[in-house]
Amino acid sequence: MHILVIHGPNLNLLGEREPDVYGKMTLEDLNLEITQYAWQKGIQVECYQSNHEGDIIDFIHENRKDTDGIVINPGALTHYSYALYDAIRGVNIPTVEVHLSDIRSREEFRKKSVTAPACIAQISGKGKMSYLEGIATLVKYLESS
Repeated sequence: MHILVIHGPNLNLLGEREPDVYGKMTLEDLNLEITQYAWQKGIQVECYQSNHEGDIIDFIHENRKDTDGIVINPGALTHYSYALYDAIRGVNIPTVEVHLSDIRSREEFRKKSVTAPACIAQISGKGKMSYLEGIATLVKYLESS
C-alpha cells in the first residue's frame, strides 16, 4: 500500500510558528513519526510539503496512478482552495484531511473547510495523532473497498 502525506503552506515552520497552537515538533520530526508508524503497519508513505497551491496540485496529479490514498493537511488552503478541492475530486483517490489544531475552535475563517467535502474523512485537533489516525482511517477504508 502506498500513501501520500501532503503538508500544505507554512507547515515547514512547525516547531517555530505558534508552538502554543501547533506544538514544538518540527516537520522533520513529524515526518519521521509518520514514516515509522507506516513502516510498522507495512505501508509505504511519501511525505511532501509545499507552500504553493499549484505545486501541491501538480504533485497530486503526477502521483495519481501510483498511490492508493492521500493524507493531506492543506493548511490555509483548507479554507479557500476550490482548486485543491477539484484536484482531490478529479483524481478520485481516497483522501483524508488532517489538521494539527482543532480548526473548529480557532478563528471564524478557519472553521470552514472547502476541501473536506472532497475527502472521505477529516481529523483535527489531535496534533501528530491527527496524521496517524488519518493513515489508519485511510487504510481501513482501502481494506474495506
